[in-house]
Amino acid sequence: MMNPIDNLNKLFDSRVRLGIMSALMVNEGISFNELKELLAITDGNLASHLKALEENNIIKVEKGFIGRKTNTTYAITKPGTKAFKAHLDALEKMIRATK
Repeated sequence: MMNPIDNLNKLFDSRVRLGIMSALMVNEGISFNELKELLAITDGNLASHLKALEENNIIKVEKGFIGRKTNTTYAITKPGTKAFKAHLDALEKMIRATK
């Protein structure tokens, strides 16, 4: 029998990445500054987590401009949505198994 913990995705272990993914699941796109404010973390900390998620094709980055200011927006990819939902399902199964 497979252990529900085996289905948890290591990529979503961090509370910051969990926060990023949760925000992206309910927003079509969200800016770096919005994420930073929402999660109350430093630029460097956020950037390293975003980079890991991007490198694993979980999120995509869109760079654009608002007037003359650069604006970086993040959105979840289809594989990212699938991976996060599978992670949440595994968490749910684990919780149910402990009842």
